[in-house]
Amino acid sequence: MNTSVTIAGVELKNPVMTASGTFGSGMEYGEFVDLNRLGAVVTKGVANVPWPGNPTPRVAEVYGGMLNAIGLQNPGIDVFLERDVPFLKQYDTRIIVNVCGKTIEDYLEVVERLAGEPVDMLEINVSCPNVKEGAIAFGQNADSLYEITAAVKKKAAQPVIMKLSPNVTDIAQMAKAAEAAGADAVSLINTLTGMKIDVRRRSFVLANKTGGMSGPAIKPVAVRMVYQCAQAVKIPIIGMGGIQNAEDALEFLMAGASAVAVGAANFINPYATREIIEGIEDFMRSEGVADIKELVGCVK
Repeated sequence: MNTSVTIAGVELKNPVMTASGTFGSGMEYGEFVDLNRLGAVVTKGVANVPWPGNPTPRVAEVYGGMLNAIGLQNPGIDVFLERDVPFLKQYDTRIIVNVCGKTIEDYLEVVERLAGEPVDMLEINVSCPNVKEGAIAFGQNADSLYEITAAVKKKAAQPVIMKLSPNVTDIAQMAKAAEAAGADAVSLINTLTGMKIDVRRRSFVLANKTGGMSGPAIKPVAVRMVYQCAQAVKIPIIGMGGIQNAEDALEFLMAGASAVAVGAANFINPYATREIIEGIEDFMRSEGVADIKELVGCVK
């Protein structure tokens, strides 16, 4: 039984990885999950300088998921290279670094710093506010997405995954723009923009007013968007959004994703990734599937 998948020439032992921002770099989860079992660890967003993130409160529970307005708080690339990369190198798993920035120059600085590091792939978070375009996210405009993808590809030593925002009219158009600019893969979906109001206080629950919604409630939207992108582009797709168990992960694979990322589920069940890997293996055995690639995109 073969569970390995290949994305942009990088082989993963299985298609299950962590979603950026939900697993740190794995240090907090080490006692629950054997990182050697994971296809890849996707790190929290890394910027060229430390980011303080948004004011609190910045997390709220909602039906079927959660809202977060963390604001990509991170200690910056210097700390990441000194602390996180050496930690992850102890394990037999692929390392995917999520990169964020406020200008194209910010992204390129991080990408260039990572060029000589033992990192397998880069995931570029284009849901960051583009300060030069009035804080519209890079991933909400096809021309901006093309521009940043092309710029990153020129400088990157590793394969480049563009993480697409679902807060657009046509997700397939965005995937096509990333592919045309040279992206090696796309990952989707990032969080959907949401809001919660405290009716007793008559005020927003989050200090930021809006936040990114994740969790089981967004899964049907995510599966549909992965399917649309799989019909539109030839590059590999990493699917995510509300994956709680093996059946959820299999939906994404059958819709056309080559791999999946588990996010919010890690907060309520630190064993989620391990259980999903085991569940996929059980499914393959019970259904007589010899190679996981038989399942990728099998629903047309």
